[in-house]
Amino acid sequence: MIRLWRAPGIRALLISAAVLLWGCDRSGIQELRFYVDQVRARPPGPIEPLPEIQPVDSFVFEPGGRRDPFVMDTQTAAAAGKDNGLAPDPLRPKEELESYPLDSLRMVGTVQQQETRWALVRTREGLVYRVRVGNYLGMNNGQIVDITDEAIRLTEIVSEIPGDWRERSATLALTP
Repeated sequence: MIRLWRAPGIRALLISAAVLLWGCDRSGIQELRFYVDQVRARPPGPIEPLPEIQPVDSFVFEPGGRRDPFVMDTQTAAAAGKDNGLAPDPLRPKEELESYPLDSLRMVGTVQQQETRWALVRTREGLVYRVRVGNYLGMNNGQIVDITDEAIRLTEIVSEIPGDWRERSATLALTP
């Protein structure tokens, strides 16, 4: 046993074990049990009553010459029913930058490589992507139609009424 005590590793292990066991003193447990018993002995407090639900007055819509907001009028129905041939392609695979709103993207520069001009676009996370004419940006099916040193021009396809699509122009300007 004396030889084991003289080994530095064993001595440190035995001292650590003694300190750990000394730290597991149970004297504080009695105080905790006493407090828990006191809390359990208290009478329960009153429960707050449920709030009273106020009845909602009913309202009957009287159009009186105004358009009924729940019925589509003939002009809106005709516009929704017409097919102008313009609609986004639902089968086209989405590009990475189409998951970002256009106002969260920043044009940070351009690169010319042989005959192709590329624009550099930074996301809000700081990632920089290289895009060219024909790529898509933003969440409104925006296709890049022109890249200059100052801006990216794109055409978005948006829906104002279900089934009625229209094109609109958007620009992503160079930000220093």
